[in-house]
Parts: sequence; structure tokens; C-alpha cells
Amino acid sequence: MLKDRMKPGARSYSFEFFPPRTDEAEEALFQLIAEELRPLDPSFVSVTYGAGGSTRDRTLRIVARIVRETDLIPVAHLTTVLADEAELSRIIDELKSSGVRHILALRGDPPATLPEGKTTIHDPNFQHARDLVELIHRRAPGHFSVGVAGHPEGHPESKGDLELDAKHLAEKVLAGADFVVTQFFFEARHYFALRERAIRHGMPPDTPILPGIMPVTNFAQIKRFAELSGAEFPAWLEEKLSVHADDPSALADLGIELATKLCEELLQGGAPGLHFYTLNKSPATRQIVANLDASQSRIG
Repeated sequence: MLKDRMKPGARSYSFEFFPPRTDEAEEALFQLIAEELRPLDPSFVSVTYGAGGSTRDRTLRIVARIVRETDLIPVAHLTTVLADEAELSRIIDELKSSGVRHILALRGDPPATLPEGKTTIHDPNFQHARDLVELIHRRAPGHFSVGVAGHPEGHPESKGDLELDAKHLAEKVLAGADFVVTQFFFEARHYFALRERAIRHGMPPDTPILPGIMPVTNFAQIKRFAELSGAEFPAWLEEKLSVHADDPSALADLGIELATKLCEELLQGGAPGLHFYTLNKSPATRQIVANLDASQSRIG
């Protein structure tokens, strides 16, 4: 199981993708995973699950194909949005039958509008991710290793109450989660503070928390993502990046340099690996991994 591969400072890498909208793009994504990122020997690759389960079928198809055609470990995202216990159970059964052994259990983002006939986003029995964690273990005892999300700067709905947010994270882990993957952030102090808070609220200290990394390659895009996720976009970072706002190549180079430094600080502080939000592209991620490997070689 993944939890056994996640050790402090282990320099393991994992990559996250979202299911494309077309069959052609799906095939291109699979080739990127198998041919460009597989040589980096990732601990796992994860595939997201769109708002309201909008990409459910592609998510399930891609993770099943990864199992069949590669030696990579896929982690399937699963959310409770617009789903009752019967539907969630069907999906859990399908993942099990396809050979998937790992699920990232999420409450999930609501769709922009509710589908016709729907009046609530979450079933009363699945108001929290921990409810899904418990269902997975009830439905398939001993089969799945389950991960959950962490928010170094607090979930947007926590409204700045970082202690309450950490308490919820600890509850998810105590409900049966084996590992945590965080939202992206730009300063390592947020990650270390989250780890301390969660432990204080009862999370076992050896629980692997993988920091989420999103290299800055597009200035406007990353600012929008930060606003949506509740991540702070520090003034010092905006000042550095704005110099190259009209120079995509220079901006990407600087974004890779800054992300590499962040990764080094996290690993030195005991992070059990790094989780990259790839946006279905590989150049920035591959360069950061190469930088980290080169740095390790010099130290070694």
C-alpha cells in the first residue's frame, strides 16, 4: 500500500491529472502518463473527479486502463457530490473489480448549477469526507488504501478557523484514511503548521501528508486558481512573477526555480514526498524533478 512507501524525506513523487473532455485528448493524456512521466518512477498517479461527478466515467476508465496497461499505481478521486450511498457503493465496487486499490475520498466541489430534480448537493449521510472514508472501508474491508485532502491555509468553508479545519482533518484520518494530499500553497510554513495542528488534534504523527505543488507557468491562471482554492498568493511572489508577466518562457523558468526551492525546503523538513498538480502537462514537473535529483546528487 502507498502508506508503506511514504517515508519522511523519501523524495517520492506523485502526479495528478484531470480527465480530458474528448477521446483524443484522453489518449494523449494516457501517452503522457505512460511515456513522459512513467520514467520518473512516481509513487502513484491520481485522476480527479469533476464537480458533481461530471467526469466519473472517464476517471474510472483511465484508472482502470492504468492498472491494465502499466505498472503504475493509480489513485482514483471520488466525491460525495450529488451521490447517495447506492451510487457511491456501485462506484466503489467498480473500482475494486477493475483492480484499483487506492481512493482519494473527497467531499468535492459543487457544480455551478444543480441538475434538474436535485435540491441538495450532499446526501444527509455524506455531508463530510469522513463519511465516505467509512463507507469505503465498510463496502470493501481491507481492499482499499484511502487518502483524504488537507488544506494548509484552511478549507474555504472554514472561514479562517485553522484549528477547526485541522480537527476535521484529524477526524478523517481517524475514520480510516491512510494518507493526506494537500491543496497547493506557495510557502512551506503553511504545510508545517498544518502538520502540527493536525497532530495536536489527534492525527497520528506518522500519518503521511503529501504537500501539493503547482508550478507557476501562467501568471493569470495561477492567481485565479489561488483565489478559487483559498490559497494565499503572497505579495513577494506576485512581485517576482509580475516582472515576467508578458514573457511566458521567462515566467515558466522562474516558476520552476521557485517551485524547486519550495520542494527542497519541504523535503528537508521531513515531507514524505511531493505531489504535483500537472494540469495535464509534463515539462515543468519533469524539470523540477530533474533539479531535485541533481541537488540530491550534489549533496550525496
